[in-house]
Amino acid sequence: MLTTLIGVIGPPALAQGQVAIQDETRGVTLAQATPELAILIGRWVRTDARYTIIIKSVDPSGKMDATYSNPNPINVSKAEVTVAEGTLKLFIELRDVGYPGSTYTLTYLPAGDRLTGVYYQAAIQQKFDIVFLRAR
Repeated sequence: MLTTLIGVIGPPALAQGQVAIQDETRGVTLAQATPELAILIGRWVRTDARYTIIIKSVDPSGKMDATYSNPNPINVSKAEVTVAEGTLKLFIELRDVGYPGSTYTLTYLPAGDRLTGVYYQAAIQQKFDIVFLRAR
């Protein structure tokens, strides 16, 4: 799916300072977010497996509408982003069968357009260093 930013102010339905994410193949708006947070919207694939995070939108407070699959869908109970010293920090919590509070704590790195951080697998109480790359 090709996406492009279509304006800082955008159509009247967007709040001032937000951008719309447009699907060029269908001409529809997929999501909206502030320009700073809009960079996170998209499909992210873990480098060591077929695990995928799809960030559909990010509201100005940092709450994300996100899904996760491995490749089957896993319930995302919490997804948020914060900005600390100009760096985007993501937190995603999974609550499903086999995922009793497993979490991703990630940092967005503009150089390389990647999410890096730690995956905590709560069922086995282990942490793993991981990397997600944006799917093209």
